[in-house]
Amino acid sequence: MSEFKRTDRVADQLQQELAVLIQREVKDPRLGMVTVSGVTVSRDLGYADVYITLLGDNDAERIKENLKVLKRAAGFLRSQIARRIKLRHVPELRFHYDESVVRGQRLSSLIDEAVASDRSRSGDDDEGQR
Repeated sequence: MSEFKRTDRVADQLQQELAVLIQREVKDPRLGMVTVSGVTVSRDLGYADVYITLLGDNDAERIKENLKVLKRAAGFLRSQIARRIKLRHVPELRFHYDESVVRGQRLSSLIDEAVASDRSRSGDDDEGQR
């Protein structure tokens, strides 16, 4: 069994802290319901890529606006993290939209359509054989 790397532990801690901070401390009305879906930290702990998802409608303009708000709040979030987590150097935060959830929903709906289409086709075949 391999042990967790330090970067993984730091990433997990950052994800937990950022989720709480974004919900409770960032007071920008333009910011929607943001969920921190994942964090990856560089090997030297210099950068942290923060992946977010949004609740509700996800058009490109709304995504851009939320990322812009988070980018402007990155300094504040970093200073708050420095107070909560003991690190020599708090990583620079880079925010990205996580498309995996949307992609997963799209694939799931395509699979459901294919299954429904297959069932209707097999139902037509059954009726033709009678």
